Amino acid sequence: MRLPVLWLISVICLGSCSREKENGDSRPDQLIPVGLTSVTVGGETGRRIDITIENNLLKLDLDNDFLDSFRKKNDKGYIGLGKLIDGAVKMAAYTNDERVIALKSKLIEETIKAQESDGYIGNKSPENRMWELWDIHEMGYIINDLITDYKLFGDRQSLDAAVKAADYIIDRWSTMPEGWADKTGVTDHVAITGIHRTILTLYSVTNNMKYFNFCLNQLNMLNMDPGIVIGRRKLIKGHIYGYMAYCLAQLELFRIKPDEKLLVPANKGLKFMTSGNGMLISGGAGQAEIWTQDQDGRGELGESCATVYQLRVYDNLLRLKSDSRFGDLMERTIYNALFGAQSPDGRQIRYFTPLEGDRVYHNGDTYCCPCNYRRFISELPEMVYYRAENGVAVNLYSSSTVNIPLYDNRSVKVEQETDYPNTGHVAIHVDPSEASSFQLKLRIPLWCKNATVSLNGRQLDIACKSGTFAVIDRYWEAGDEIILEMPMEWRFVAGRQRQAGRVAVMRGPLLFCLDPDQNEVISGKDGADLGRIVIDMSSIEPQPVGDSSVRPDGIACRLKAGNIPMALGNRENLTLTLTEFADPDGKCTYFRVPDLSEAVPDELLDLWN
Repeated sequence: MRLPVLWLISVICLGSCSREKENGDSRPDQLIPVGLTSVTVGGETGRRIDITIENNLLKLDLDNDFLDSFRKKNDKGYIGLGKLIDGAVKMAAYTNDERVIALKSKLIEETIKAQESDGYIGNKSPENRMWELWDIHEMGYIINDLITDYKLFGDRQSLDAAVKAADYIIDRWSTMPEGWADKTGVTDHVAITGIHRTILTLYSVTNNMKYFNFCLNQLNMLNMDPGIVIGRRKLIKGHIYGYMAYCLAQLELFRIKPDEKLLVPANKGLKFMTSGNGMLISGGAGQAEIWTQDQDGRGELGESCATVYQLRVYDNLLRLKSDSRFGDLMERTIYNALFGAQSPDGRQIRYFTPLEGDRVYHNGDTYCCPCNYRRFISELPEMVYYRAENGVAVNLYSSSTVNIPLYDNRSVKVEQETDYPNTGHVAIHVDPSEASSFQLKLRIPLWCKNATVSLNGRQLDIACKSGTFAVIDRYWEAGDEIILEMPMEWRFVAGRQRQAGRVAVMRGPLLFCLDPDQNEVISGKDGADLGRIVIDMSSIEPQPVGDSSVRPDGIACRLKAGNIPMALGNRENLTLTLTEFADPDGKCTYFRVPDLSEAVPDELLDLWN
């Protein structure tokens, strides 16, 4: 049996709405995510969730790869146990699958067994605890996952263990060695990534001011601004994952103690990614885990940890501001950078996902990126629908069903039927528990210029402006049906910086790439050679062709090209098939064109200037 919807929503809102509310000092979200137990997701998003559970989570060697080091305290390097458990707990709540519940229970029970009497819950020997690099990072996520287990399954033992472990860290914080960052080679806020949000979450659950004060005083969360540091320099200060994790914690603190300076780092990162060339066409960012702005498409590009934390920040900003453009950033990043970091069968996960050249899977199931990836996949169901003050907001389009409480003990069931992102046709069935007045908000993507909305077969005269929510405010009855039509056209998006003079091919939220092994005439060529190909923009087939190499019922793009620079019209013309960016063997994303004036700018740039 799934957990009660209203109870779960109250848990989700606890950190956002309960602290300091009596003094009128809290800032509630404009959009509230719907709990994991209330949503069922299909389509490609649902498939990714399912294969991550079936072909990855349930195939892990829990004892040898994850648990033994914590039992033995053998000083093994960073593992990511906490990230794994957090994802497992959420997947258990979402699926209510006995196998997943048993897996998460084993992880929780064995981790708590490995906790020492003083509260320590890591894998280091006594002389290396706390200040050996990544120990606080590892412990912080374990504390976080224990809190998640308490919130979703009500296990008091998990919360008690989390409190003991947090107290262990706080009681020893003053023993930080002088010059610790110089000794480890990693700046402080990166070395302890995740601890800020963890301790703040513990405060939201326990209401113990000790944890809140620790966040303000020892962690200096009100005043810290890491800044955008470009390039991998000393102490890796430009670490994107560390930066975005810190922004996420500040956004959570903003909900409790609204102070505009808490929004500065997140807004700075957002502006750098959009108008400052920091974000790639795939939605990923960075080279070698670090901020860059040259749009280099090769190598250690788009770290998966950075990708998932960008997405968490977008989700939080969407909730705080109800600005649909954050949903545009989310869907671009999910369909391309996120899904491109996983093998189509779900078993393997990448550390980096370049636009050009070979893509390499991470060796093994431990460490930050594989475990962070699982965590985020487990959170995807909460990003499809949100509860708004006056109704329901639909953010992501995917076959799905949700039950959402409204007011006066009323609720509404919303169901999407769609093959999105293949087409922009979305049928939404609205079934309130009893006839009720409320709003249904539909995100109209920035790439869509001519969306229309119909109700029960009649087109509505409402604003459907791209980059906003279309709002349907009415008295709803069981059986009402909304049809959202979002025409999809091919876009040739102009490259920037190192990609200047070339274009990327997009349709809706999907980016397309060239897999030479699916095009016999260019098989074996490297990304650098492929990027010199000139595509004939006028030759593109108006409708995509079916392609199941990346996902069932997937799509591809077919067009003509020349394999020598400016070779259009000669006897060496080629017919090429471009596959979805998640193609594991894709090696090229930008192409030359005869006339750049036909290219369009990326609609996600200059959003918040």
